[in-house]
Amino acid sequence: MEKTRFNYYKGLVCLTGILCGILSVSAEIPAGYYTSISGKRDGELKTALHNLLYNHTEISSYNNLPNYFRKTDVYPPDNERYGQWWDMYSDIPLYYNSFRGLNREHSFPKSWWGGSTSTPAYIDLNHLYPSEAAANMAKSNYPLGEVSGKPTFDNGITSVGAPASGQGGGARLVFEPADEYKGDFARTYFYMVTCYQNLTWKYTWMVSNNLYPTLNTWAVNLLLKWHREDKVSQKELDRNEEVYKVQANRNPFIDYPELAEYLWGDHRGEAFFPGGETQGDPVLITPVQDMALEFGETVVNDPNVASLQIRGENIKTNPELTVSGIDRKMFAVEVASVNASDVNKPEGTWVRVTYKPTEIGEHSARLIVSSYDGAKSRGIALVGQSVEKPVLHDIHALPASGVTSTSYTALWEVPEEDVIDYYVVTRTIYPDNAETYWEEQVAEEPHFTFNDCAPGTRESYNVRSCRLGYYSAASNEVYVDLLAGIDAVGEDGRVPMGWRVTGDGVVLTLPDGATVNGVMVYDLQGRLMLTVDEVTNGYLLPLAPGAYVISAPNLATPLRVIF
Repeated sequence: MEKTRFNYYKGLVCLTGILCGILSVSAEIPAGYYTSISGKRDGELKTALHNLLYNHTEISSYNNLPNYFRKTDVYPPDNERYGQWWDMYSDIPLYYNSFRGLNREHSFPKSWWGGSTSTPAYIDLNHLYPSEAAANMAKSNYPLGEVSGKPTFDNGITSVGAPASGQGGGARLVFEPADEYKGDFARTYFYMVTCYQNLTWKYTWMVSNNLYPTLNTWAVNLLLKWHREDKVSQKELDRNEEVYKVQANRNPFIDYPELAEYLWGDHRGEAFFPGGETQGDPVLITPVQDMALEFGETVVNDPNVASLQIRGENIKTNPELTVSGIDRKMFAVEVASVNASDVNKPEGTWVRVTYKPTEIGEHSARLIVSSYDGAKSRGIALVGQSVEKPVLHDIHALPASGVTSTSYTALWEVPEEDVIDYYVVTRTIYPDNAETYWEEQVAEEPHFTFNDCAPGTRESYNVRSCRLGYYSAASNEVYVDLLAGIDAVGEDGRVPMGWRVTGDGVVLTLPDGATVNGVMVYDLQGRLMLTVDEVTNGYLLPLAPGAYVISAPNLATPLRVIF
């Protein structure tokens, strides 16, 4: 499965330390887009890129990702696999008339920043890709790396296994993509650690909590290697343009592959000068012509507000904003014009656009940005779909599973007739000799694992479902008594075992120093899913959500796992 490739490294022509000859031959970089990073180097250059990339238009909803993927991640008509999803994790033929069998994958794992949905990283198309479900589960949140020895998972495209020497950053396993996609992932990671250098990293296998260089040394070496060997493809160029039309920001490491060398490689310490700089001419950088501001599903008569960035260089006349089209009465922009001086700021200015539908159905209009220094007007599509107010039935919370001394998995039943965006799990903690307190967590599936509990204490949880900003009533309260610890090995040598769920799969808990040999994992149909020669306390089984039975000759009792 070859990508169509272009050679963007035409040779270095250096003049007074400035790189002149490495230019993209096909990407149409908007005039003035990169002016703010010109002449900067090292950490100052990375921060300038962060400021440029971070302020972008966010997509309407995580649930709507498959519709965006149909613009960014399907094979083009001239490819023999036209009609299929372009999945960089598997070569199973899946067709884009359905999203069945695929996941919405954060290629840069969301758990690395704690999983918060409040950061735009959670819904940034620059690192979100469709992924076949089994491959997605197998790669988990492992760092990128080169697999050494026999993989624990290998479908010919995605490989998971122990890291090569000097790699992994302490992780037990790494994820290695196919050679033809290694550069894609490297440039995605370059983008993420630059755009989101302001985040605090929970997992630091590949990254450190600093603004520069952010990437750890072993990660720099690996990603630069992949970036150099697997050069920018037409697939990446096309995807970059489609994302730009949605978010009004770009991956600069696709536009200027040499940029990575200035931040982490051979040209570190040198100033970077992008091509196509403006020379005092007025340029409107964003919004992008024909981009779409999508509001997604909105309850009839409820206002839904989105923000649009307007940014330019050397604009002297105030841009005017008008809404036109058949459904123009459904949409409103908060101002009729924006101040040119605000448009020229490095961060530009933001205007709010409101969609308030008065009837059920799909609606569209067009926002026109005009009258800025005599330039041609730009049109932005405004798209929304109005639906009835959702009806959410009561949720029934189930007893927790996988209870150990420090963790458990909250479970609940979902009414089949309900359409759910996400769940809110309210956890109440009853510490010994301390005041009770509570917290809320967002879950995308009907289960959530808490793994920071205090041994021997009590907790409880209830669950609400959410759809389009409306919530169900809270479920029944379920109480959980945490174990004081795992019992000791019996006199007959048989070992007790507990378990807990993480984002990586199922972690087995055993008494300190205990070993269980010949572990076999079955599904409820009796099919052998996994065998492990030897496990000790903390061993991770890379399992997808489901129901399993774990047995072994010296296990005190078979273990039933449901998550």
